[in-house]
Amino acid sequence: MPDYSLSYVYVFAFFVVGAIFVTVLLTLSRLVAPRKPTKEKLRTYESGEEPIGQAWGRYPTHFYVFALLFVVFDVEVIFLFPWAVLFRQLGVAGLVVGLYYAWRKDALNWY
Repeated sequence: MPDYSLSYVYVFAFFVVGAIFVTVLLTLSRLVAPRKPTKEKLRTYESGEEPIGQAWGRYPTHFYVFALLFVVFDVEVIFLFPWAVLFRQLGVAGLVVGLYYAWRKDALNWY
């Protein structure tokens, strides 16, 4: 019978080695990298245009809601693609069965 508690030791060791590796690389880059900040380097970059106003502007929340809705519907389209490829083979019966299945699983409720 395998010893599953040993698996946790491996995962923990992998995590520790990864954390040490990241810490060493970040520290090394901090020590080696040249730092000569100038006014031009510290200025906000606006695709070659002169910046206007502050870089930390606030956006209305409806932009975020719109972006989240886009992501949700984009993911739904990914799951509809295999069904759309087989639609000609499934026919109307496949559509009816698929909608019935989604209805029974409460996938069509928007609450």
